Order: sequence, then C-alpha cells, then structure tokens
Amino acid sequence: MNNPTEPGAYIITGPTSGIGRATAFEVATHGTVVLVGRDREKLTQLQKEVERKGGHAVSVVCDLSDLASVRRAAAEIIALHLPIVGLLNNAGIMQMRPTKNALGWDMSFVTNHLGPFALTEALMPSLPNGANVLFVVSAVEDPERKPAVAAGFRGGRYISAEASARGEWKPGGAKKLGYDAYATSKQAIFAASMAFARETPRVHFNAIEPGLNPTTGLGGSDVGAFVRFLQRFIIPILVPLLIPFFKVLSTPKRAARVITRVVINASGQTAVYYDEGGHPMLGSALVRDPKFQDRVVAETRALLATIAD
Repeated sequence: MNNPTEPGAYIITGPTSGIGRATAFEVATHGTVVLVGRDREKLTQLQKEVERKGGHAVSVVCDLSDLASVRRAAAEIIALHLPIVGLLNNAGIMQMRPTKNALGWDMSFVTNHLGPFALTEALMPSLPNGANVLFVVSAVEDPERKPAVAAGFRGGRYISAEASARGEWKPGGAKKLGYDAYATSKQAIFAASMAFARETPRVHFNAIEPGLNPTTGLGGSDVGAFVRFLQRFIIPILVPLLIPFFKVLSTPKRAARVITRVVINASGQTAVYYDEGGHPMLGSALVRDPKFQDRVVAETRALLATIAD
C-alpha cells in the first residue's frame, strides 16, 4: 500500500481509547488528525498528546447516538476547510444488556450504524475524489463465523432499519440480546459501506475486521468490575503472548497499524473487506448481497429523514 502524494487530514471517530487512540497517533504521522468524540476533556487531552509528539490535531465533539449532534459535528468539520483525505468510522459500543437513546432507539444500532451512516453522508460532498472511508465492522455479523458462534453470537438478525431501531431482531438469535444488537448494527453498517462503494465510485469505501481486541473495553461499565480489572491489568499481558496461536486476536497497536495502512492507501481499492492482518476476506452471504445492501441504505435514509435537525 502506498502513501498519498500530499498530506491531508484524517477524521477518526472514537479516538480517545482503544483502537481509535492508537490509530490517532499512527495517522498523525501522515497528516492532520480530526479527533471526533463525545468527551471534550478527553479530546483536548489527546489533542495535546498528539501535538507533543509532533503531530497536528483538532477536536470536534460528537455523540454518535445523538443524530442532531452528528449533524452539528459534520457541519463543524466542513467549516474547518481542511483537505480531508480519509474518514475512519471507528467508534462503537457493545452492550450486554441493550439500552435506548433519548428517542427510544437501540443504542448499539444508533451508535454503530445510524450515527456513522449519517456522519458519512453529511461529509460526502466535502470529500475529494480518491478519499478513503473505512468502517470498523465485525465478523460476528456472519452466522457461519466459527469463533463468533463459539463465543455465543448467531450473526446479524436484521429485519429492517425501523425494527433494529426499536431493538427487534430476527428470532433464533443469541442468548444475550446485546449480542444480537451488536452483530446486527455491524452487519448494517458493513452492508451500507459496500452500497456506498457502488453508489459513489469517486470515493473509496472499505470495511475492516480489526480482530478480537480484549483490551479495548468495548462494553464499558456494562461488563462489570471484575472484567474491567482483567481488561486493564491481566489481558494486556496475555494477549501478545497468545496472538501467534490465535489468528483472530489482536491489540490496539497492531490493529492501528493495519487500519492506518488502509486509510492512507492511495491505490484506489474500494469495496474491500479486510481482516485483522489487512488481507481481503469475505463477509456473510447476506452482507455480500447487493439487494440487501441497497435495502439497508434505503431503509436507513428513510429512517434518518424522520429526524428533524
């Protein structure tokens, strides 16, 4: 993969922890980083750290579970008049017990699908030809993915955008409802990314499975104190030792290196689904179906149109 001939600006959502944080430092060596997150204090702190290391960063506050916030953030980013050449839709959540946002919509579906979808569409007219848009998705959307099935996932359970927003999934799913919410949200944004690639060939849309990153704390406080203790103190020691034996395992730093290679890639590749090593892989049969991809996009646009600015 080759670097762009000219430095530009790269937008990263969810940059204050885990993969997003590690990627922010990696990408900052290639251009300005636009840090997009919901916690202003954490964004400011990260911005200072990037700048202390010789990079340049700007911060934009955005809560992806709040669509009005997403639209304000997109307008603020556009107003910066930066030469945006890359957008990394990284932010995401996985809840063991599904919760709702202020509209009564499933938090995983809003944060992982509707928010990134709306942000990308709002920024699209301002993206130059050849810009890279990368979505961090998850192989748990595939019901045939053996490691995911072993972990208790049963693939994406998409019925419709409206049903997903209500927190309704196809029957026969996982025992933990949060798993169905997460897998379905990732399936939806994955499908949308492939539809975007066909709709707008001047921009390059790709997706990536970052590998299993047990240290990222994706579930937040929902996972419990003991699991948080393991994530902070024990798992970071064990994971690097286990990576040679388990292909799906990764770390934020390793994932960041792969993601950065993809997001700065100037080869023009589009509609590619990358694995944790940066190699092309296949998603589920459903997510590869152009008719399903187009249906997800059409239903998502219709749902977002019901939300006033």
